[in-house]
Amino acid sequence: MPADMNDYFKKKKPSNTPPKNNQNSGGDNETPLNSMPKGIPSWAIIVGIIAFTLFSFKPFTIINSGEVGIKVTTGKFEQTPLKAGLHFYIPVLQKIIPVNTRIRLITYSNDMNREIGEGYRNFEGGLRRNRAIPVLDKRGLTVNIDLAVQYSLKPESAPATIEKWGTSWEEKIINSKVREVVRDVVGQYTAEQLPEKRNEIASAIQTKVRERVESLPNQPVILSSVELRNIVLPPKIKEKIEQVQAAKQDVTIAEQMKEKAKQEAQRKAEIARGVAEQNRIEAQGEADKIRIEAQEQAKANKLLSDSLTPALLQLEQIKTQGKFNEALKVNKDAQIFLTPGGAVPNIWVDAKAKQQRIMGQQ
Repeated sequence: MPADMNDYFKKKKPSNTPPKNNQNSGGDNETPLNSMPKGIPSWAIIVGIIAFTLFSFKPFTIINSGEVGIKVTTGKFEQTPLKAGLHFYIPVLQKIIPVNTRIRLITYSNDMNREIGEGYRNFEGGLRRNRAIPVLDKRGLTVNIDLAVQYSLKPESAPATIEKWGTSWEEKIINSKVREVVRDVVGQYTAEQLPEKRNEIASAIQTKVRERVESLPNQPVILSSVELRNIVLPPKIKEKIEQVQAAKQDVTIAEQMKEKAKQEAQRKAEIARGVAEQNRIEAQGEADKIRIEAQEQAKANKLLSDSLTPALLQLEQIKTQGKFNEALKVNKDAQIFLTPGGAVPNIWVDAKAKQQRIMGQQ
């Protein structure tokens, strides 16, 4: 042991202990363990050394739920992913890379006012925001497409994916495929057609992105959804479309008014037909009433005519003549004109009353 260390330990000894006369002051018999306090056992010292080593080198890692671990041994990726839990490795020779397998989200939008994640502006825990995708339409006009893509890394093939594509696998697999598909699909339409064909375009984008991602070897990514959020048109095209929509709306309003007037006319015509039908029915009823009454009267007359026999008529004439005879007994100045055949009752003329009127006038 060096002289300065011997001096240090000598100073630490109690002053009442007489110093030992040691000829080998050079420290041939002195060791750090002999210099340690006598009350600490050797096994505790060994445990302390091991704990210090573990704390310094940290040869373990914890994989959380929603993650898998990739063990790399001397630069080589092991193809079996590590599940959630505590895993040990050999420092210097090995390392474990935690990889997030939760659902991730990429948004493509120029609206940078909305926060995403926990205040992070670019990337946080699987949430990424990119600029809207500029696309040339069929006539070469630039339109911006807003999208939202949900996906996740396939846990079983995560080691192979990271080994092949690297940590920037999202940019190489998702971002590049999405931009490529959006340009191919939207480029088939003119800017004016995009709002009208929105559902068709959204379906085509989702189908083609899914086909291209799933066609990769081992299907490294699970694609959940591709949502078309917005189509940002050039200001002039947007203004033109709004004018066309306003004109179509005016035409629609005019057609609605025309249809309403037509329905009103039909309603009035139905009412008029109903009134006419009612009048016809009433007139027909009145005519039927008169006809029935006439028929019944004719039947009655016929019955009456059939019942008037010559003997009955002569009997009625005798009865009437008897009534005149009774009247002549009271008024002897009356004049009676007999009708031929006796078919019509005799005419009674009060001659006395007529003579009195003539005398009164004189």
